[in-house]
Amino acid sequence: MRRDIFQAIADPTRRAIIALIALQPMTPNALAEHFDSTRQAVSKHLQILVECDLVKQEHNGREIYYQLEIEKMKEIDQWLEQFRKIWEQRFSQLDHLLKTIQNNDKNDK
Repeated sequence: MRRDIFQAIADPTRRAIIALIALQPMTPNALAEHFDSTRQAVSKHLQILVECDLVKQEHNGREIYYQLEIEKMKEIDQWLEQFRKIWEQRFSQLDHLLKTIQNNDKNDK
């Protein structure tokens, strides 16, 4: 059974890992230096991200580098876009309502 992408990115450590490897591919040891947890804990987070196809592994000699899977991140962004449009529309409506209320208050004085 595949893990759910949104459960994977709900964890703050995994989001931090994604942010780090978005800048450059990194090994588990290099990633572990950024956290107050063990390399094994970081490896577990990486495993979850790999299972969700958010991160891919690349072997370079004896080292394994993890890098962000950009296409999967684009899929998440496309899914979120539908909600972004709704939020922007509602914020615009709220902004319009607040301006109307402010104008009415000014006219009442």
